[in-house]
Amino acid sequence: MRAPQKVRIIGGGLAGLSAAAALGSLGWEVDLHEAKPFLGGRATSFPVHPGDPDSERIDNCQHVLLRCCDNLMDFYRRAGVAQKVKFYDRIYFVRPGGAVDTLSRGPWPKPLHLAGAFLRLGFLSMREKLALIADLQAIEREKDREDLDRITMGQWLQSRGVSENTYRRFWQPILVSALNEEPEIASAKPAFQVFWQGLMGTRTSYEMGVPAVPLADLYSAALERRLGENVRVHLRSRVDEIRPDETTILAVPFERVSALAPELALPLEKFEHVPITGVHLWFDRPITELPHASLLDRTMQWMFRRGDSYVQCVVSASRDLIGQSREQIIETAVGDLRDFFPDAAQAKLERAHVVKEARATFSVTPGLEADRPQPRTSRPNLFLAGDWTDSGWPATMEGAVRSGYRAAEEVAGVSGLVV
Repeated sequence: MRAPQKVRIIGGGLAGLSAAAALGSLGWEVDLHEAKPFLGGRATSFPVHPGDPDSERIDNCQHVLLRCCDNLMDFYRRAGVAQKVKFYDRIYFVRPGGAVDTLSRGPWPKPLHLAGAFLRLGFLSMREKLALIADLQAIEREKDREDLDRITMGQWLQSRGVSENTYRRFWQPILVSALNEEPEIASAKPAFQVFWQGLMGTRTSYEMGVPAVPLADLYSAALERRLGENVRVHLRSRVDEIRPDETTILAVPFERVSALAPELALPLEKFEHVPITGVHLWFDRPITELPHASLLDRTMQWMFRRGDSYVQCVVSASRDLIGQSREQIIETAVGDLRDFFPDAAQAKLERAHVVKEARATFSVTPGLEADRPQPRTSRPNLFLAGDWTDSGWPATMEGAVRSGYRAAEEVAGVSGLVV
């Protein structure tokens, strides 16, 4: 009997974990090395008081997914945690003053399943609503254009004559949260994908999934047992050298690749980081009954209710906040919430925590798609994974898992197996 194939995976984020799950299911002997004391990479949680073993844990930033994230949900099922993700078929937009608009599907088949919701949006005029539906139909028609990665989404919207109000209250909130980049900077190609595959892919693809537990519970060390006895996870195991005689998947952020594999000579200087800021706020009473909301016309972009009186605010592409102090950001967040939720005006802030994820994602600028590397490299036994590689998706959890599966397919394919 042939001895089991062996693979070494460097990086315990979603890309590395998904590659381990796929290869482990084929009977490969997998050793996964993660430098940190926890799994999940940038999609994880940590104790508020690290020295206290009973400390409350918070997510570094609220991570969400859409129903169309098939690979991510497949990974969650493999890991036995799919039931810990709650999906919402209603997405809420809140205007200053408290008026709430709801995006939910109607009885019509796609792509008209959301048309009724668009027509009910109170923050757009009737002319803007009709233009919005026409623009979404244009995305469906033009999604295969060859020049989409040569223009920004802002340029495409400008060519369509999108009003400032529609841009600011519809296109910008959705695109910035999905791509972690401003439409004026982001390539139109991934931006189109957000809409034609997310909002218009199926009648349910737009539904938003929110983990009902801290992210660390999804990617805990117990995951090792769920992925198979032949998958071994090594925490606090930093790898600084790749062994030439081992089959290896390098599932690390792009900024670490040159140090570990300089011979690959990848054009990584074209990749730039974009930050995300998360603001955790605990009040003395509930401030809203909404489970989540897109907050229009303010600095805080999204609100997620994590407990009766605990909410988390998220600001994507938060370059303007990186240089601000913790106190300034908290003051802004509390002020914004009081503009949207009347109960917040009477609530007392008991404690707060700010997380600045300076290297949250890469910027999806035009022309970058061609430089995102494939899983195979010039070294026959070295493979790449990570949301920055060519996964067919922007820098998301779905993109990370897709990259891990792609790397696993290539590794297995070299040995004559199929994932």
